[in-house]
Amino acid sequence: MPRGLRTACGLSVLALGALVPLARGGQASREAPLDSRVDAYVESQLAAQQIPAIGLGVMRDGHIIKARGYGVANVELNVPATAETIFQTGSVGKQFTATAVMMLVQDGKVGLDDRISKYFPEAPPAWRDITVRHLLAHTSGIPDYGAEENTMAKGVIDFRKDYTEDELVRTFAALPLDFPPGSKWRYSNTGYVLLGVLIHRVTGQFYGDVLQERIFKPLGMTATRIISEADIVPHRSGGYRLVGGALKNQSWVSPSLNTTADGALYTNVLDMAKWDAALYTSRLLPAATLATMWTPGRLDDGQPYAYGFGWEVTSLNGHRLVRHDGAWQGYTMTFDRYIDDRLTVVVFTNLDDDNSHPERIAAHVAALYLSTHPGAEPAN
Repeated sequence: MPRGLRTACGLSVLALGALVPLARGGQASREAPLDSRVDAYVESQLAAQQIPAIGLGVMRDGHIIKARGYGVANVELNVPATAETIFQTGSVGKQFTATAVMMLVQDGKVGLDDRISKYFPEAPPAWRDITVRHLLAHTSGIPDYGAEENTMAKGVIDFRKDYTEDELVRTFAALPLDFPPGSKWRYSNTGYVLLGVLIHRVTGQFYGDVLQERIFKPLGMTATRIISEADIVPHRSGGYRLVGGALKNQSWVSPSLNTTADGALYTNVLDMAKWDAALYTSRLLPAATLATMWTPGRLDDGQPYAYGFGWEVTSLNGHRLVRHDGAWQGYTMTFDRYIDDRLTVVVFTNLDDDNSHPERIAAHVAALYLSTHPGAEPAN
């Protein structure tokens, strides 16, 4: 969804090493149990960032070592947040779209280097050289419809209007490219909307139904689903924004634009732990395919960029990391997997991304665990 990555993909601008002293500073904090230090830090961020609720999950080797909600999930009803509280994913949902596409690649129904005109016969001449790989990696040159910058795509979508998939494709096809395919990296929600349409055209099923059938149900992710304001959704939190220092409800978005494949999902800490566990296995995709998704790409001129397929790929002070941020409708989210450390941290908030910073919380929590020998201090 719009604003899914924060400038340079968020955590790339943080130094993990600089956070470790912060996490360990002070005699009292060093002597406190790890679990208590984590709670104290997260609770401090509720006040510091004026966040109503935070959902935190910490997993090691695919097992939950901490899952908890903090604060208030629904301010009007004063409902406390728990590990079951449901938030919106924002662009973290792109990793599920990318996984579904790679499943179709495994099935032989889609080719990474297929030109997208194979699936979009209405494609304009400018899309002639764009491939599925380009869409997955944000190197297609198709402008980001959610960009805040004054680009050609800004304002082409009315977020209070419903669109069919074909209408969205026609709208995007009318845009001039930002650059020739493969020549630059630039984040594009538009590309992932198109991937959702591609999944529909290849399978005959709405992409959200494909995710349910092939990912969520097999993994037991019972809380994860496409956004719906009409349905009764147990444990759903409210999304909020700060306006002049006052808390307001999230902005309204048309139902159809809350179902696109660039990140329109509900989920919670417990389901993301199931997703994390599956990524250590070959239940969904072979290990070699996952490795491809977590490999930094290269432009046509050989220059590298820190993104795979649906994942930012980076390294922080020697800690290899695959991750993504998300922000949408008064929610933010960060999902960080420290590959070699086999540590994962997921953070949700129900406050807009102008005012909440889950990537900072996730980095600090990770530093607390990475500064402690695995198993030395048990956590809840």
